[in-house]
This record gives sequence, structure tokens and C-alpha cells, in this order.
Amino acid sequence: MHLLKSLLIAFSVYSRIPVPQFAWKEEDMKYVFCFFPWIGAVIGVCAWLWHTVCVFFHIGSLCWAAVLAAIPLLITGGFHTDGFLDVMDAVHSYQPREKKLEILSDAHIGAFAVIMLAIYGLLYLGAFSEIVDDGLLKTVCSGFFLSRCLCGISVLSFPLAKQKGMLYGTAKNSQKKIVKWVLYLQAMACIGFMIFCSDVSGVLVVAVALLSLLYYSYRVRKEFGGITGDTSGYFVLLCEICIFVTAAFCDIVGFKR
Repeated sequence: MHLLKSLLIAFSVYSRIPVPQFAWKEEDMKYVFCFFPWIGAVIGVCAWLWHTVCVFFHIGSLCWAAVLAAIPLLITGGFHTDGFLDVMDAVHSYQPREKKLEILSDAHIGAFAVIMLAIYGLLYLGAFSEIVDDGLLKTVCSGFFLSRCLCGISVLSFPLAKQKGMLYGTAKNSQKKIVKWVLYLQAMACIGFMIFCSDVSGVLVVAVALLSLLYYSYRVRKEFGGITGDTSGYFVLLCEICIFVTAAFCDIVGFKR
């Protein structure tokens, strides 16, 4: 029963998919991060189904990419995008660490957040409009799952910048050893599938995703002293755009297998 409740809590917090509501207890939070990547799986499946529709009806690449950009936002409600915006404002404030942490908690967004989100959106559209190989597309759709596996691992492995908040509560109540191993196994299975779908290109895409995790670890320690819920959202978007751009590059140069 606790596993089922953890599943429902994961989808209730990290997506806008309707699930039954109930009073949360600490014991129900133990395995929430085990199911966090499953939201990425839903996004990946929806992205692939949209691709199938586009192929069948000969829908152009711009429409294909634009709707695809909307799919994660519709499913998550922009949950991770909000974190990305806050991190961009904090980082570009060039303030001391304490002030940056305050900016993360500010409900308002500044000009830098808007500018960086616009750049992100353009990169997103440009990358997806160039991905036409089916194997690479399967790899990219799997990236939504992998980014959340790596994010969950970072939450349970990296130092936390704040000893309060939803992320801290979820991490504190997690069965860390079990959850980390489940996330490792899910990540390895996903990586195996990505490489199976596109061979050498899959290896490159996975390598870039792992490098983005290393960069994230360095950046958040330097800027904030650890991770927060906002930086976790930032990482999900960072990892995904790295995957998309790398896959697009592989497709453009014909470096697929």
C-alpha cells in the first residue's frame, strides 16, 4: 500500500495527471522518488505518439516541434520550468550566496529568467525540428525518463542547500539506500534502451547527459552550496536540452550508427 501511495504522491506533486487524493503521511513518502522517472516515461510516450500522428498526417517539422515543446509543460504544469526560471534569476544576479537563495524563494521572475527561457525554447524547437531518425527519436523520448532518474539520484546524493522545504522533507523521509538503487537500476535500463535504439549516437547522448549531471553538481555547490527544489527543476531542463541538442547534431551530421 505504501508503494501505491508513493506512486500517487509522485504523480500528484510532479505532474498534473489526475490521481486520487488522500492525506499524506511520512511513511507514504519513503519511495516517492522511485516513481519520479515514470512521469518522464509518460511524457516520452506522449511525444512518440505525437510523432506517429505527425508522420501519418504529414505534419510539418515546426508544428511537430512546437506541440512537442508543449507536451512536457501540459503534463507537468511547468513544475520544473518554474525552478529553471528562479535559478536563472539567482545566477544572473551575481549576488552573494545568501541573497541568491533568497531569490530562489521569490515568487516573481526577472528579465534574465525570461531571456534564458526564450533561448531555451528556441534551442528546443531548433533541435526537435532536426531530429527525423526513428532510433534517435526513441532515444530522445527516453531522455525524459533518464533526466528524472539522474535528478532523483542527485537529490539523494548531493548536499542540500536548505534544511527546509518540500524537497528536504521528501528526501528526509525517503528510504535513501533502496530508492537510490531503484533509481540506478532504472537509469541503467534506460541507458541500455537508448544505446540499443541508436548505437553510437545513443552513447554520445548518454555521455552528454551524464556530463550535465557533473556540471550541475559543480554549479549548484558553487552558486548555492547545495541543491534545492528549484535547482532540481533547473537540472531536469538542463539535462533534457543537452540530450535534444546532441541528438539533433548526430542526426544532422548523419552520425547515427
